[in-house]
Amino acid sequence: MTDDAPELRASDADRERVAEILRDALAEGRLDMEEFGERLDATYKARTYGELAPITRDLPVGAVAVPKVDMVKKAELSEGSWADRIVGGEGSSTWGVAVMSGFQRKGRWTAPRRFNCLAFWGGGEIDLREANFADREIEINCVAIMGGVQVVVPPGVEVVVRGFGIMGGFDHREEGVPGDPGAPRVIVTGFAFWGGVGVERKLTRAQRQEVREARRREKLERKAGRRELD
Repeated sequence: MTDDAPELRASDADRERVAEILRDALAEGRLDMEEFGERLDATYKARTYGELAPITRDLPVGAVAVPKVDMVKKAELSEGSWADRIVGGEGSSTWGVAVMSGFQRKGRWTAPRRFNCLAFWGGGEIDLREANFADREIEINCVAIMGGVQVVVPPGVEVVVRGFGIMGGFDHREEGVPGDPGAPRVIVTGFAFWGGVGVERKLTRAQRQEVREARRREKLERKAGRRELD
């Protein structure tokens, strides 16, 4: 990670790359569980590159060491057809962890074929409204223990819920809604214990703007019609 432009806003993908580095460092014994938890919590709370940079600064760099994070911003993708949004590849983020904290995946990111997440005394949000998809069918595996995960999908996406709960539950309200031709299929699986996994369908920002514009035009047309009658 570099110190260039420290005040630039970090993305969900930036935070997830730092989280992956921390997980590797934990597995290699470079961090203990307490350090890992503290740094992971700081990672998901970070809003700028300047806040992310110190989290991995003391981790060594070498052939077998944890790699540096690429902080180069990628150009945002334009919103297009479903075929344009199924891009293949591995996905920009494959894990989300909230241990007495929270995580978010939203905005422009690539949902992998399988996304795993854990919420323990915490909460997470997985927003697919502006996401690209690694495959025509993706799986979101949620484990919610005394915590919660919210999955947000855009209109046109088919949803299948296969998770189960003990003193907890999964939201099945969006099941059975037919998907658009060529749209991805999202399968929500996992386990909830004294927790819950919600699934809701929301309009994208562009769609909300279209609705507002349509209502504004209707209002203007009604006003014009009343003036003609007068």
